[in-house]
Formats: sequence, structure tokens, C-alpha cells
Amino acid sequence: MGLTPGITFILYHIFRLVVPSVIFGFTLKVLSDRGVFGGYTLPTWLTVFGSLSFLPIIATIRIMYKSFDDRRQAAKLGARLARRIDGKSLGNVDILATMRRLWETGYIADGLIGYIGQGDPVVNLRILWSNIIFTVWPEHIKMILATDFPNYEKGKRFQYSMFSVLGSGVFNADGDMWKSMTRPFFTRDRISDFDLFDRHATTVFALIKERMRSGHAIDFQDLMSRFTLDSATEFLFGHCVHSLTAGIPYPHNAIYVPPDSATPQAKRANEFATAFAQAQEVISSRERYGWIWPIMEIFEDRTKKPMETVRAYLDPIIQDAIVKNDNAPKTGSEKSESHVEEGETLIDHLVRLSSGRDTTAATLTFVIYLLAMHPVVHARLREEVLEKVGSNRRPDYDDIRDMKYLRAVINETLRLFPIVPFNTRDNIHATTWPSPDPTQKPIYIPAGTKIPYSVFLMHRRKDLWGPDAEEFDPDRFLDDRLKKYLVKNSFIFLPFNAGPRICLGQQFAYNEMSFMLIRLVQQFTRVTLDEAAAPPHAKPPAHWKNGVGRKTIERVYPKSHLTMYAQGGLWVRMTEAEFNA
Repeated sequence: MGLTPGITFILYHIFRLVVPSVIFGFTLKVLSDRGVFGGYTLPTWLTVFGSLSFLPIIATIRIMYKSFDDRRQAAKLGARLARRIDGKSLGNVDILATMRRLWETGYIADGLIGYIGQGDPVVNLRILWSNIIFTVWPEHIKMILATDFPNYEKGKRFQYSMFSVLGSGVFNADGDMWKSMTRPFFTRDRISDFDLFDRHATTVFALIKERMRSGHAIDFQDLMSRFTLDSATEFLFGHCVHSLTAGIPYPHNAIYVPPDSATPQAKRANEFATAFAQAQEVISSRERYGWIWPIMEIFEDRTKKPMETVRAYLDPIIQDAIVKNDNAPKTGSEKSESHVEEGETLIDHLVRLSSGRDTTAATLTFVIYLLAMHPVVHARLREEVLEKVGSNRRPDYDDIRDMKYLRAVINETLRLFPIVPFNTRDNIHATTWPSPDPTQKPIYIPAGTKIPYSVFLMHRRKDLWGPDAEEFDPDRFLDDRLKKYLVKNSFIFLPFNAGPRICLGQQFAYNEMSFMLIRLVQQFTRVTLDEAAAPPHAKPPAHWKNGVGRKTIERVYPKSHLTMYAQGGLWVRMTEAEFNA
């Protein structure tokens, strides 16, 4: 039985902090006994006090020197330090506590919005005396992701907090290890595998129709999570887990809920999905606590139990896929249906599964949410679908490519609700960033600085997107605003990251989302929110209405772990098209 993260953390810091203090105190005692202090013998209380004071004094000196050295190095480069946020408590612990509280009860990015002004989108939060330089400026994000890419890495701190779930897979690796993992994966014949999509979409529509005819609302987010899980496991492993057959949830206010008739296999798929979500929530929480996160896991590694469930479920599937892949013909018309190779770990496939599943499920959830909020957009999208594809025909790759309004709806959803709202890097070498204010000096970034950035906040900046930046309007990707804002600076829109680490499954996700939306609007003419069916924790807090921005009008509770989701689900009702009635 291994040590928990918390115990490991404590033992490490005992050795690192206590041992030097003890050595210092012992040294004082020895020197005193040998008369080094002019024959004066230090009393025991003074020796103990010196021992206890040693580390705080050394730490204070180091902190002060680091601040001095940062100013000196910045001055050498003709730069300035990022604006520092000073809280009311030592080490800005009050800021950390506020961030934690707002993460639980606030809107996404609440707490940060107050620090990031339109004119100064870069701040140093300086939590526990560590530089944390947060930015939402596109030129800085461009440097991190593209133009100065080799100088930025995920970093050891991030990798350690994520390792128990993400391992050293492609989303957690740096340098040569990362390069070795980015082999071509989503090939053209796979990203347009519409047979796979259609099989699972047909099951989805049958479930929606059955639920609508029973008079109950349906949790569309849950449905999309199952659809994308079934699609992703079949795509990756050649083995569908059939989570769509596991029995979908009923509204919390349903008077009668039929007995569960799910198969054991489908129930295990449910357990896997729940466990994986729990593991993601844990590692996301670790990142929010910063370097002290192990203290919150003194008694147990909180990812251990959910990851045991994940491994027990996926390991047999992966091994089966490897055997089938090894036995399949390597050439000719018959090819292995899986994308599993010998030597690849569960983590390698888990991160691919996560990227393929979470991106699509979350985006489709928020698309339907926004279509329910904007029936005019839904009607116009359906008009394009009927014109380009018709009411029954299955779309193909060329149909999807030609449907401009559909792409605009997806892009506008990704702008307002990007799947990964926050990300982070560490810089390897000291550097400077251009100042958002051209009248000021560049900003100095010390080596080894933790650099979080938020595309969520950047996508909603009015100085980058116009005065209506927080409104849902797909036409901004079609009219003059496209040229005015996006064309002149493409890095203001980064739903799939950018540069060498751009999302490997981007086109697969676009195709899967587009296919599902086309088929959905063919089948259903209207979608409405059923807020009464949603559980209490799914409803936005009443105090949001007194705030500013989009949160005053939200009718779901947007949350995030590694990716965005609607807390408590998205409960909707849909109206079947007449020819399907």
C-alpha cells in the first residue's frame, strides 16, 4: 500500500524544512559550547528560538531577494513586472479561499473577472508567494501556443497533480515524450465515419421519442455523453460499450419511474462514466489548490477508487482490441476496426477517449441549450438542413462542409462555452511579453512561472469581439464582424487550442457534432427547456440575476472540471417533425 499524496507531501517537507532547522539549532549549540560566542553560552530557549526562526527568516530573505531580482532582471530588459494583486492576508490566502468559494457557487471565472480589466488583461495573483501570471490577451496566448512554443511546457507541477489520471499521455507530456505521441490518429477515412455516427444517433432519437411520448423531459447532456461514449469506444477499440441501453435518467419530479431494465454490461458502462467524471473533478480541484493540493488528500488519493473502476472496465476492452488488431489482416479490404496498438497504455486511450467524448458531448449540450433559448436560430438552422440535405437523407462529408450556418452555430457555441475554459503552462526561460497597452513597457515573465490563461474570458472580451460579445449570435461568423474581428487576429478564437498542440481530434469532433445536429433537426422541429424537470442543484443561483454579463440570463448552471458541462444536466422537451409522428 503506497503513501497518500498528503503523507508524501508532509514527509518531504518535514525533511526539507525541519531537518535544516534542527541542524541549525544543533550547530548553534555546538558553537556555544565551544565558546565561539566570546565565552557566552547560549541559553536553551535562545537555541530553540533560533532553530524555529531559521526557516522563516531564510524564507523571507529568499522571497524578498526573488522580488528584488525579478525587478532587476525586468529593468535590464527594459520591461516591467505584471500588475500584482495584493490580498488582505499573508500569501494571498484570502484570494485562494475566495477563488475556491466562487468555484463552488459562482459563475465560471467569477473572481477573476474583477482582476482582469479590459485595459489590463494580465495580472500576477501571487498565491503563497509563487508567481501565477494570468492572461487573457491573444498575443500572449499566441506566444505560449505557437510563436514561442518551445519555451512553454505543462511542467512538473501540473504533471504531478494530473498523473494519477492522465499519466504521461499526450495531454500531460512535454518535449520529446509529447512529440513521440502525436502520430497521425484521426485519418480522413475515420473522421468521416458516418456509419458509426448514424447507428448510435438512431438509438438516441428512439430514446428521445419514447421519452417525449411518455410525457417526461429528457436530460440531453446525459444522452450526448452516452452517444459520444458509445461512438468513441467503437471508434477507438472496435468495441461499443452500449451505454445508451443502460437506462436513461428520469426527471427528479417524475411521479412514476419504471424499474431499471439495463443489462449488467450497460450498468458497468454507467459506473465507468461516473467514475471517470469523478476522477476528472479531483484532478481539476488539485490544480485549483496549487502546489499545496496534497494537503487535501492526506488520508487517501481521491483518484484511486474511481480509477480502479475505470481500469477494471477499460483494461479488458483494450486487451481484446489488441488481440483483434494483431489477428486482423494488415492490408486489403478487411482491416482492424480498432485503433489500439501493442505497448500503448490504458492512459493513452483514456485521454483520447476523453478528448473525443467530452468535446463533442459538452458542445452538443450547449448547442441545444442555446437553440432552446433562441428558437429563431433553431428555425433557421433547420431551414438550411432541409434545403441542403432534406428531411430524411443522411448527410455526407460534402454536405457538412457546405453548411455555413451550421458551422457558425457550432463556432458561436464554442466561443461562448469553450470546452476547455482554462489551461496552464510553465515557462522554461525568462522572457518578455508585449504590453497590451502600447504606451507601457513589455511585461517580464520570470523563468519557471505558472501561467494560466483562459479562452473562456478571451472569447467574451468586448474589445476583441465587439459590444455584443456576450450575446449568442451565429451571424458574427458570417457577416462583416468576421472580417472586422476574427480575420485580422485568428488567435482571439481558440476552441481547440492552437499551434503544435492543437486538438488532434478537431475535425472528428466537428464532423460528429455536425452529423448529430443535422439528424436532430431533421427529426425534431422544436426544443424547449423544462426547468421544472431539472434537479435543484441544476438551477443557477438566484444571486446571479443581480450580477453582470451572461450569468444574469443563464437558465442552466455552467461548470467545469477539465472540460465544461451543465451541472445537473440539460432537461428539455422536443417536438417531433410531422413526417415522423
